[in-house]
Amino acid sequence: MGGSDEAAPEDLRLEIMPPGEEQLEAARLIFAAPCRFFFAAQRLDQLPPPAGIEIAFAGRSNVGKSSLINALTGQNALARASNTPGRTRQLNFFDLGGRLTLVDMPGYGYAQAEKKVKEDWQGLMFEYLRGRPNLRRVALLMDARVEVKESDEAVMDLLDKAAVTFQIVVTKADGLKPPGLARKIEALSVLARAHAAGYPQVLVTSARSGLGIPEARATLAALAP
Repeated sequence: MGGSDEAAPEDLRLEIMPPGEEQLEAARLIFAAPCRFFFAAQRLDQLPPPAGIEIAFAGRSNVGKSSLINALTGQNALARASNTPGRTRQLNFFDLGGRLTLVDMPGYGYAQAEKKVKEDWQGLMFEYLRGRPNLRRVALLMDARVEVKESDEAVMDLLDKAAVTFQIVVTKADGLKPPGLARKIEALSVLARAHAAGYPQVLVTSARSGLGIPEARATLAALAP
């Protein structure tokens, strides 16, 4: 079953400590490697063969998945946002220098999205999550300025059922003042700990300002072989 982290409690405590300069630099080098789109799948039987470690990016439509992937890899147009929220229905796979595979998942929870998109998250997306043996973690993006929605909690429940570790990543953090951001982080930390598959550390990022991008790289790069 894909996605479960097997770190001992001691290893877990070490992993969620703030990264040092060496970790930040090592992660920068990993994410500075060439990153290329290599596969798209709209059905389970279209998935590429499992190879290496995969990290998937999920979140509501317009949460900033494409912007975050671009910021992490230092590329302006690697991942492209659809002009129509909720329109993208496929899993997009990106190879990061042969060290990691980044998977851009369709957005969810958009009010005007077609019924098929919602069905995909119950069908294709769940089957991908449950059956992908090399999927190590899902980065679950949350807009700092938007409250947690029922669709977010529904996806967390799906991740619990699929036994795939998810880590909440706050996006657009520059849109909140420090006190509000601190309250947001605390609330999301409590929410993550309430889920069996939730990873206790919440990452805080802004693709626009660069806030938290080096630390997010370090956390994700730690999953690379």
